[in-house]
Amino acid sequence: MKTLNIPEGYQRVMPYLIVKNAAGFLDFTQKVFGAEEKHKTMRDEKLIMHAEVSFGDSVIMFADATEQHQQQSAGLFIYVDDCDAVYQKALENDATVVMEPADQSYGRSAGVKDAFGNTWWITSAV
Repeated sequence: MKTLNIPEGYQRVMPYLIVKNAAGFLDFTQKVFGAEEKHKTMRDEKLIMHAEVSFGDSVIMFADATEQHQQQSAGLFIYVDDCDAVYQKALENDATVVMEPADQSYGRSAGVKDAFGNTWWITSAV
């Protein structure tokens, strides 16, 4: 199999979200999950043309929805240290309940929908 030339700090598959209020989405990921802004290019003074946030060794790319690029939300699974604490932070930052924290065979897990249409499955491994 041919070796891929993937830039350092990126994984082979990365979600690319098109959201309404990309700046708000960036703020949500930082406040709730401690994401770090990796890159941001503005379309104009209000709209993000392309941005990237990192969650440890994982990257999500995103941009503001426009006439040409309609909103595309996703379901995202994320491992965290404390499911209950992150779930509460998400609710404090305008997320809504999809599933309250509960013990599962794979760990403690909860689901929330952020204000941008994405569902996050927040899980602490066993």
